[in-house]
Amino acid sequence: MIKTKTKVWDAADHLKTEDDMAAYFEAALEENDPALIAAALGDIARAKGMTHVARKAGLGRESLYKALSPDGNPEFSTILKVVTALGLKLHVGISKSKKAA
Repeated sequence: MIKTKTKVWDAADHLKTEDDMAAYFEAALEENDPALIAAALGDIARAKGMTHVARKAGLGRESLYKALSPDGNPEFSTILKVVTALGLKLHVGISKSKKAA
């Protein structure tokens, strides 16, 4: 039997440009899942370099890894610091399903 060699897929390996990162973060926001949003920020931070992002956000690298891990539960202030450090922006709009109300 032929063995197939596989490797773990990592989103951070595919986030090469600022546009890639912004689109990825936007897609995570659209899901309205706090854990997914934190994980997406973690992927983007790893793509940019966690040490660099932590320094720019004024946070410890280890605490940032922990906050943005699948088991992390970052405070909103941490999310905002990371978003700013990554050069991203949060956007507000009206949901199409809510416009009729």
